[in-house]
Amino acid sequence: MTLGTLALLAPLLAGGDTLRGTVADTTGHPLAAATVSVAELGLTVVTPADGAFEVAGLPTGRYTVVVRRLGYAPIVATATVPGPPLDLVLRPSALHLGAVTVTATRSAISPLASPLPTAELSGEQLRRAHEVSLAHALDQLPGVRTLSTGEQVGKPVIRGLTGPRVLVLDNGQRLEDYSWSDEDGPSVDARLAERVEVIRGPASVLYGSDAIGGVINVIPNEVPDGRGRPAFMRGAAELYGATNNKEVGTVLRVEGASGRFGWGLTGIGRRADNLQTPPGNDSTPTGDIYNTAYHAINGEAVAGLHGDRSSVTLRYTRYGGAFGLLDGPPVPADNTEGPLRRLSDNRLQLASNSVIGGLRLETKSQWQRHSLQEVSDQSRNGDSTPNFDLLLNTYSTDVLLHHSSSGGLTGTLGVSGLYQDNQTRGVEPLVPAARTVGGAVFALETATLGRWTVLFGARGDARHLRADSNAALQLSAQTRDAAALTATFGVVYRAAPELSIAANAGRAFRAPTLFELFTNGPHLGEDRYEIGLPGARPEVSFNADLSVRWQSSRVRGELAAYRNQIDSYLYIAPTGSTDPGSGLAIYRYQQARAVLLGAEAGAEVVAASVLTLRARVDAVRGTNEDANEPLPLTPAPRADVEAELHTTGLAWAERAYVSAGLQAVTRQTRLGPFDEQTPAYQLLNLGAGLEQTVGRRLIYLDLRVRNATNARYTDFLSRYKVFAFGEGRNVVVRLSTGL
Repeated sequence: MTLGTLALLAPLLAGGDTLRGTVADTTGHPLAAATVSVAELGLTVVTPADGAFEVAGLPTGRYTVVVRRLGYAPIVATATVPGPPLDLVLRPSALHLGAVTVTATRSAISPLASPLPTAELSGEQLRRAHEVSLAHALDQLPGVRTLSTGEQVGKPVIRGLTGPRVLVLDNGQRLEDYSWSDEDGPSVDARLAERVEVIRGPASVLYGSDAIGGVINVIPNEVPDGRGRPAFMRGAAELYGATNNKEVGTVLRVEGASGRFGWGLTGIGRRADNLQTPPGNDSTPTGDIYNTAYHAINGEAVAGLHGDRSSVTLRYTRYGGAFGLLDGPPVPADNTEGPLRRLSDNRLQLASNSVIGGLRLETKSQWQRHSLQEVSDQSRNGDSTPNFDLLLNTYSTDVLLHHSSSGGLTGTLGVSGLYQDNQTRGVEPLVPAARTVGGAVFALETATLGRWTVLFGARGDARHLRADSNAALQLSAQTRDAAALTATFGVVYRAAPELSIAANAGRAFRAPTLFELFTNGPHLGEDRYEIGLPGARPEVSFNADLSVRWQSSRVRGELAAYRNQIDSYLYIAPTGSTDPGSGLAIYRYQQARAVLLGAEAGAEVVAASVLTLRARVDAVRGTNEDANEPLPLTPAPRADVEAELHTTGLAWAERAYVSAGLQAVTRQTRLGPFDEQTPAYQLLNLGAGLEQTVGRRLIYLDLRVRNATNARYTDFLSRYKVFAFGEGRNVVVRLSTGL
């Protein structure tokens, strides 16, 4: 527990004022199941059948109130406490509109006013995304792609960068795991989120190392507040099934509050059999892709205490399971002898918020225990010794001081600290045992002057790494120090209330991973002998982007272009030599200057009262300028179009929709080292769903058909592309209830 959190416990029992209001639609009909949030304090209530809400015990001041409900456009209002009740009106909308983003500036800001390009997955979009992989769920956003290992493991790709170059946050706290390896993804389940926010592009000023390609922040549901109303308990459930890999899963959630104390429990269970592909040919297998089954048990438990000027939240999150992974063409023996990843990630977070005069003090502390094992062959059949066994314990903390003024100047001052202990066990020591200590200070300020918003910030980071000696890696005990100064500057011009033009330039950095520094041995999954670069320097990025955004009652759109130059870019290349012991070709990590150029666009248009059209396109070009060759695994250009028919007030449903979408991916003609050419392809995706109140509970039924024509295709970003086609037709049926 931080000193800041201890200081906040004292005022929790003080008195305060109540914010009251109602939420209705444009006809004046009260809306149930709308979430009303006070952005500055993280307080959220859900409206009952009469649409009324109360948020009790607020200190005197001005607050940002955000209201969201499925099927309606979110709204943002300003409330004064004490003050009159709010009459909030939501208009029906099939547009996926973001009300505010907290990831782009560490405090609430409109997406139109953010200098950094952002995107959001929430509401209906998030509910329809059933994947165990966070990356697969986010793949629908412009500029975001997936480096996949089957359907169970995915690594987010933002603007052509992935792995340790994309930072994933859980409620604003960085995730420290082994997702920098080829076969592993972020240890977080998107179904635990109220929404997921994405920064496309570097954000090291806010979050330090690794935020060189982008940031993904998985934001959980707020702890309910029971002040000003009787004690309550409510629950929600979800059940889904998928035909392709016989996947089934359930989500059970219960939460409640009594006075100042609130709590919540969520459990998620998933299991799936092997992936099925469309009919193949003599050179590429078809049907059952062996050893691609998985099971996962995820969930969280949260408790919070709400005061009038402070709140404290304790949250435990668990992500883990067993994932089958292929290391070559599938054969039946893989189901019992193929590699199996066993993952267990446990996180304990303590967060607090306190209003002190015109300031807000926020603290976030986290302990994360991440275990990763691989078993195969005899170890999978009884030998208890894993091939490799890694254990990572991380302790991190952030203390943030937010301020605002009536003159339009807002900002955040922050300090961060990190201690990490990596233990290497098992037969194969992929990396040495090591400990890392790091710290940072930063400041970010935003000034609004008429139609102009200006953002500027700076951050200083320092890290100290101590690695133990390891005979298998031919490594003696040694230390590494890394320091970086990062900065950002951005401007936004609101040419009209619906239109903004934003430009941003910034410097970011990334410290090398243990694997890039110290690996020294055969990497059988890649069929090569790999040697790290112990003297590797931190990567340094210089990024500039320009975007135009439009958001009105009938149209939402964005067009963005960027250039990201990375000095000391780490990559692996062949040496021309062969290891005499294993017979594998030797590859070494090297550094060079890399440049990524790209653009992305997305739009949603309400073409008629019952018809919404959506489209997106993105493309990126990556070049290793020192070697004068393309960067490997750079996504091929992609375009999607979708049409959705929707209606309300039916006799059998309050709301219903049907949709059809076509995804087109071109052939990647710029092949980097190790790349395999794949042809262009098109996929047809269908959807349908309805919403109905049964008793006093909202029921949602969704049907999604992916690759409806069972087309045979190969994804350039699939790690199975050399020996297997992509996923065949998959029908996903989901039944869920609201709180």
